[in-house]
Amino acid sequence: MHISAKVDYAVRTLVELAAAEGAAPVKAEYLAAAQTIPHKFLEAVLGDLRRAGMVRSRRGPDGGYWLARPAAEIAVADVIRAVEGPLASVRGQRPEEVRYAGAAAPLLDVWIAVRVNLRAVLESVSVADIAAGKLPEFVGELTADPQAWRRR
Repeated sequence: MHISAKVDYAVRTLVELAAAEGAAPVKAEYLAAAQTIPHKFLEAVLGDLRRAGMVRSRRGPDGGYWLARPAAEIAVADVIRAVEGPLASVRGQRPEEVRYAGAAAPLLDVWIAVRVNLRAVLESVSVADIAAGKLPEFVGELTADPQAWRRR
């Protein structure tokens, strides 16, 4: 799976907003500096997150950004879908829309299984989990395996 800069920036932005929850709206300049995100890129990401109903904003001297719903209700999968579209695609199509003939027919099951496993992690980890530094136990189990860190 390729995690784009846009997805990475979007998740980091939401985590930063979750950490500031309850405080005054957070300025884009602060978010950009806190997470080393290019300001113009951040503005585009914030626009996507606003359209997806994940953040709200207010203009003016007391303006800024804040979460539109609780961080515990925003899964990493939701963020990916908001800024990039489906979690898994094959040549730009959803896996269930792809058809293969002959000996390649079982490949469809492989793509569906990949999507199921992506969902298992990405739909189970919330922005609140990351902001609190308390990831679900199974994530720790997966990353405890030294093979998880090995490049292939």
